[in-house]
Amino acid sequence: MSPADLVASRWGARFQGRNFPCSVGRGGIVAPQKKREGDRATPAGQHHIVGMLFRPDRIAAATLPAWAQPIGPGDLWSDDARDPAYNHPVRAPHRFSHERLSRADPMYDLLLVTDWNFPMAAPGKGSAIFVHIWRRPRYPTAGCVAFSRTDLMWIAPRLTLGTRLMITP
Repeated sequence: MSPADLVASRWGARFQGRNFPCSVGRGGIVAPQKKREGDRATPAGQHHIVGMLFRPDRIAAATLPAWAQPIGPGDLWSDDARDPAYNHPVRAPHRFSHERLSRADPMYDLLLVTDWNFPMAAPGKGSAIFVHIWRRPRYPTAGCVAFSRTDLMWIAPRLTLGTRLMITP
């Protein structure tokens, strides 16, 4: 592992020589082969940051890398294993189960997309494993990795596309 890797565990995270508190899934950290849709677990292993999404009404684009993409009210993420667009961004209206990316709460104001089961999604292997803002300190997620808003806003501009997210048990 290198200082350029974002390394996370249930105990915290490390990036560019700094330590951060973080949250992981309520189901704990599981081996990748055991990860299933809806298990609320965070998959262990090496993942990569493949996208950054943000709410332009809540975060200024100038504070983020040029490759960050704005999200709006019609932006969704499919979490339905029966959907041909499973574990991909979709637009409303969408007839399959999905997560709304433009939430009323601040959790998805800034969202890092990982390559977990993406872009070639295997149905049922888990969707929407993001890095996002936590609900409250150390409160478990549905499988994502979460940080305080302040910490994620520090981390985000220092990432590049392809930065490794190392999730360790």
